[in-house]
Amino acid sequence: MPTEYFDVVIVGAGLSGIGAACHLQRECPSKSYAILEGRDAMGGTWDLFRYPGIRSDSDMHTLGYKFKPWRESKAIADGQAILKYIHETSTEHDIDRHIRYGHHIVSASWSDDDACWTLVVKRSDSNQSIEIRCNFLHLCAGYYRYEHGYTPAFEGRDRFPGEIVHPQLWPEDLDYNDKRVVVIGSGATAVTLVPALAKSAQHVTMLQRSPTYVVSWPEKDIIANFLRKVLPEKAAYAITRWKNISLQQLAYRRTRTAPDAMKRRILKWARKDLGKDYDIDTHFTPQYNPWDERLCLVPDGDLFLAIRKGAASVVTDRIVSFTERGIQLQSGTELDADIIVTATGLDLEVLGGVQFTVNGQPVDFSRTYSYKGVMFSGVPNMMSTFGYINASWTLRADLTAEYFCRLVKHMEANDFRQCTPVLRPEDKGMSSQPWITDFSPGYIKRALERLPLQGDHEPWINPQNYRQDKKMFLKERVDDGALLFK
Repeated sequence: MPTEYFDVVIVGAGLSGIGAACHLQRECPSKSYAILEGRDAMGGTWDLFRYPGIRSDSDMHTLGYKFKPWRESKAIADGQAILKYIHETSTEHDIDRHIRYGHHIVSASWSDDDACWTLVVKRSDSNQSIEIRCNFLHLCAGYYRYEHGYTPAFEGRDRFPGEIVHPQLWPEDLDYNDKRVVVIGSGATAVTLVPALAKSAQHVTMLQRSPTYVVSWPEKDIIANFLRKVLPEKAAYAITRWKNISLQQLAYRRTRTAPDAMKRRILKWARKDLGKDYDIDTHFTPQYNPWDERLCLVPDGDLFLAIRKGAASVVTDRIVSFTERGIQLQSGTELDADIIVTATGLDLEVLGGVQFTVNGQPVDFSRTYSYKGVMFSGVPNMMSTFGYINASWTLRADLTAEYFCRLVKHMEANDFRQCTPVLRPEDKGMSSQPWITDFSPGYIKRALERLPLQGDHEPWINPQNYRQDKKMFLKERVDDGALLFK
């Protein structure tokens, strides 16, 4: 089996992977690297998802890279604009030549003797397996299974004669013009799809089991667009980014310290957009507090506008079964449909679905502790990027890449070949908690038992807090006593 060697292998050529490569090239120019991408295209999420209206659910001044200003006027950007931004970044930094498309990692085996990962990689062009070896592995493969999304087992599914579509596998030729469409779900995908489909469908119904907090947000950032006219590009971007990070963090802290006040404010905004006679209590008032699940942003209130125009409606009920006409609900109502869209979520994938072994022993990540939310106890020379669930994904991806470079430079300066997070004597009695806390969407709940644990003190935590992460990743010592270097 042919074998190649690189100092670093980055897994995934999406938003995180391209960003990680840019940081590595700039900070560690002597290191050889390759990016292994299982699909045949760059862009990850922003190339995979093709459903109508696909867009960011965070502003692009924080979802964009720290080092590359977002130049478009829309802060809440459509998928094609984001994909173009990723491609531009790759081209500007000459990342393209390092990407191996159609390379899917099946297994990764670490050996202390060689201080090396051996990756078994399946190539889609030949359906053959090759070996690639590296000293350090940086996973930027996202958090969900690309092959399919999550769809519950619906009673009577075979009885429905129309099309049933999951947004993750949207057919290019799906004709929904003048059709009755039911979108099952109430998350970010559903609130994006409904107003987009409503522009040409006969009617769109968002069918939800329970409500989600939905907030109208300006599609364009007036301050950002003004600053770009009067200041140098990088300065304008830095100020806007700082402003938006501060607002995100302030809003999230308020949901933790004053949840009732934040709830009243969000519902007041929704009531203003939908009118005083709309049943906000039934359709837009969740039973949980804001940010116990992710808030849904709708640019310039497009969802609310579609509802007020009568092009879309919301039904809050439970599904009994699919029928020949549509969907039978627990209340006794039957929703007529020509097309049913199951915007029912993602199927979480732990660490890209790769089978890991360390010195011949399989790794069960559910029995490991998370080190700073990016490494795992007992697993050498491997880092994983997982962005924020309460802010823009790339804020944490950028921090992770910067920390990765700090660690690589520290090892190079001290002639180390291996670093492993190891529980110290003072860590072994600590209490454990789930890898993600204070956040309870379905895709996390369904996978918690497969995810690593958190401890109760640094560095064995995954705080999901930008200020704390910034200190932990960029200010604190690399050789903190919990990383064992060899």
